[in-house]
Amino acid sequence: MPLSTITPQRHQQGFSRRALLPISIVTVGAVLLAVATLFWAVRHTDRLSVDRQIRTTRHAIESSIEDLAKQQQTVAEWDQAVLELTSSFTNWQWINDEMGVWLYTLFGHDQVYILNPQDEAVYVMMDGALVATSQYLVAQPDLYPLVRAARDDIRRQQESHRSDRTRPHPIGRAAQFLEVLGRPAVASATTIISSTKAVVQEPGSEFVIVSVRFLGGRFLAELSSRHSIDQPRFSRFNTALSREQSLPLVSDQGQPVGYFIWEPELPGTEILRIVGPAAILVTATVIILLLVLIRSLSRSVKELQASEASAQHLAYHDALTGLPNRALFDQWLGDALFRARRGENVALLMLDLDGFKHVNDTLGHQAGDHLIRSFAQRLSGALHPSEAIARIGGDEFAIIQTEIKAAAEVEALCSRIFDVVRQPFSIHGNQAFIGVSIGVATAPEAGLDPIELMRKADIALYHAKAEGRDVRRYFADVMDQHVKLRARIEDDLRSALKRERGLKVLYQPQVSAADGTIIGLEALVRWHHPTHGLILPDQFIPIAEETGLIVPLGEWVLRQACETSLRWPHLFMAVNLSAKQFHSNKFAERVIKIVRDSGADPRRIELEITESVLLGDPATREALKALREAGFRIALDDFGTGHSSLGYLRQFEVDKIKIDRSFIKQLGQGSDKNSGPLVEAIVALGHTMGLTVTAEGIETDQQREFLASRGCNELQGFLFSEAVTADAVADLIRASMRPVSKAVSASLDRNVPSRRGEA
Repeated sequence: MPLSTITPQRHQQGFSRRALLPISIVTVGAVLLAVATLFWAVRHTDRLSVDRQIRTTRHAIESSIEDLAKQQQTVAEWDQAVLELTSSFTNWQWINDEMGVWLYTLFGHDQVYILNPQDEAVYVMMDGALVATSQYLVAQPDLYPLVRAARDDIRRQQESHRSDRTRPHPIGRAAQFLEVLGRPAVASATTIISSTKAVVQEPGSEFVIVSVRFLGGRFLAELSSRHSIDQPRFSRFNTALSREQSLPLVSDQGQPVGYFIWEPELPGTEILRIVGPAAILVTATVIILLLVLIRSLSRSVKELQASEASAQHLAYHDALTGLPNRALFDQWLGDALFRARRGENVALLMLDLDGFKHVNDTLGHQAGDHLIRSFAQRLSGALHPSEAIARIGGDEFAIIQTEIKAAAEVEALCSRIFDVVRQPFSIHGNQAFIGVSIGVATAPEAGLDPIELMRKADIALYHAKAEGRDVRRYFADVMDQHVKLRARIEDDLRSALKRERGLKVLYQPQVSAADGTIIGLEALVRWHHPTHGLILPDQFIPIAEETGLIVPLGEWVLRQACETSLRWPHLFMAVNLSAKQFHSNKFAERVIKIVRDSGADPRRIELEITESVLLGDPATREALKALREAGFRIALDDFGTGHSSLGYLRQFEVDKIKIDRSFIKQLGQGSDKNSGPLVEAIVALGHTMGLTVTAEGIETDQQREFLASRGCNELQGFLFSEAVTADAVADLIRASMRPVSKAVSASLDRNVPSRRGEA
């Protein structure tokens, strides 16, 4: 910043300091006093609350001992239980269902033991399952004092009321905190007695039932639910954190069992959390008003401030839509991910308009700008306060969604976005219909790094656009793996092209439908990866098209095919061309040069294209016309699956059409009655236009006979041969003196790779 603009501001600052100093001292003193008072009140309130919670918690834990004994008594005082246990034919299934499992299911008793008068275990249940009675021997050292206490209790009662025959049979019980199997627990031992006087029990003949509840899991959940205790846990040692409170637990013998630890409610702190921001805001507001009141800025300073504010707005907002731009969006994303690190869920949505390029191309760039503004206005109006939008560039937008409580909220946002583009946009008297693709990445699931999260959202957007219009996709790890795999394949393919290793060209014969003789070959590229083995063309050709490698790859295949064609000058050689190759610079000239340099005759080279080439731009059509004039034959591959018109076929003088294998596959199948008439119509159309008709994908004699009888000129498929090496072609040519079949192909070298796709 220039010094001339700083100096006046410094003078104003000096005046402000002189005028503000006394008031600032008073204001700061008042604020500090208020803050100190507030913090004292907060600490005092929290201390009172903690003391109350300690009393409540101690009572709740002590009550749990009494509750355990009462729960146990529901099965301990029971005539049927006494009869079953003293019977010569004890029904242990009844004991398990009505006593052990019942206590586990209803009250959460983790372990139940039933001991005979000799204190030997006759029944043991652990975690709801009946186990061997020998399991008691492990816990016996811990539980034996409790069992003795229960028997001593009933013995004292029996001795004091021995002469009173009218009293019911006394019950002995004992319950306390103790350590069982090295874990803190609440345990209760109760004698099993008759609930009436109908069953006579001799003193000392009572069975004892022992229940154990470990201090964890279900016990803690019940304690938390009943008494509103937050985040309870037990520990053998006092491991309470600074924000936690602990309560020591001891057995009746005074032995430490452990510590009950929980997070106490701190109402003072909670009030401070709520009121604090408002207090800070009020304080800040007072200070700002004070500064505004005291400081009298000159007109030049005000203009400078306004200019700076405008510059800042322009630096952080998009000029076309007024939305925040990438710079401000990056700050927002960083703030949102900071909150995500503290437990909040955040979603990042990357948006790309479907059909925007078409509007730009047909109506002009001004219409495209109008569409961008209209979309931004619609979308901004559909967002909630917790959703922030920015324009990243071009027709790409981004939305950050915060305060997410459920995944359905992200899905609802996607639905609102789709609703925005459901209605057409009015642009200069025209209606434009567009769609939108959405890629979603959520934090913390997809990571907390802003760059990584945007990368993953872009990956999800890429998959959404690949699947069509108005599609949303959520990032998944498999997408990242797919991207990395594609990158590795791209690098390896580039290396394979550079070193000419792993790539080879195979040839599949095309035969005359009339006599089965070979009349041509189709060149098909195969790639044997040193690590992954055979990689199919439908895996690496799309990658080659996206990365531009299709141009050198296509030229390499053409060069190999031309050199091979010199061995059989009486056969034509078919080579596939990608629509992407036509977009490369001087494509037609390079193709013509490659063929001429090899010594091959362009009239014997057949270039196979798809219908998308016919629908290409003027440059593509000019390249196709130049190739046609140079003598190359043009074959339209996969005929019937695209959108080309008869006008294009006449305009570009295509020599051949190849019926797509999807039509051939259904021939002869009773479930499909339409394929036969469709194939007949295609053959008739081709002959009417003076074109050669080839059918590919022939696998059965029935298909061959059908096509030959309908006038199809050429046939190609596994019935005649797989794609084979150039050396194996010679054997096929000799064998084609009679109709070629799979029997001929099977006689060839078994190491020849199978055809599983086309380049």
